[in-house]
Amino acid sequence: MGHAKRKESRSGQDVSARDPITQLYDAIAERRHWKKPDCRTAKLFAAGTPKMAQKLVEEAAEAAIGAVRGQRSSLKHESADLLYHLVVLWHALRLPPREIWDEMRRREKMMGIAEKLPKHLSRAL
Repeated sequence: MGHAKRKESRSGQDVSARDPITQLYDAIAERRHWKKPDCRTAKLFAAGTPKMAQKLVEEAAEAAIGAVRGQRSSLKHESADLLYHLVVLWHALRLPPREIWDEMRRREKMMGIAEKLPKHLSRAL
């Protein structure tokens, strides 16, 4: 009995097993060079990393404001925007999601999944 060839995404993962963040990463890869005038992803890449980072900070602030105000709907929408802009930056720096997941697993082994590593430990390894 033959085995079907596993199809991999640009991020190096089995397409059938992709999480939403990896799906987003791969979609960004496809859209970053679009020439459509209304493609926000292509506009971000054309503007460069500083603009991408600025948008990430703006979305983080908007998510935090929504949380402080107790606005669940705002937090939900701004969180999705925040994740989008974070993944755009990952793609710009050629940092695939699997490397983030690897780092999270490494940290989980050290401190547990619900803890943030102290700066001296997270940067040293």
